[in-house]
Amino acid sequence: MAHNAVRFDPLVVNEHAKREKPGAMVAAVASPRDLGKRVFTNTCLACHQANGMGVPGAFPPLAGSEWVAGSEERIIRIVLLGLHGPISVAGKDFNSAMASLGGVLKDEQIANALTYVRSEWGNNAPEVKPEAVAKIRAELAGRTAPWTVEELMKVGN
Repeated sequence: MAHNAVRFDPLVVNEHAKREKPGAMVAAVASPRDLGKRVFTNTCLACHQANGMGVPGAFPPLAGSEWVAGSEERIIRIVLLGLHGPISVAGKDFNSAMASLGGVLKDEQIANALTYVRSEWGNNAPEVKPEAVAKIRAELAGRTAPWTVEELMKVGN
């Protein structure tokens, strides 16, 4: 009888996967998007909600967001160092703060979460690679302040 630990993750091990030899397990390979969904669920869901619609008046939507679909460099910077102050998303104004996640998430986790967000809820933007996150993290070495919209508008395209 198999006993799985409390933190068993079906995205990592698939007991129904093709077996090389009788009794041998083959690990299922989770896509960056699948891994990103897990990061989103554990880290971002409380504010941005499972449907990506955010909390009206408090936290902006990610679904249909021009910020999500736009510049990869901007969205990476927001996740790494956070954002504070007024922002307009999908035609609605918000004025709150997003926490910096660069100190708690690794480059691969950030890339995966952004890949998920940029391909979910009707969004259709390219995958974010961990190398892109690492490059921007290195460029920002020494900066601790969260971003403002004015600063982000000078970055990327």
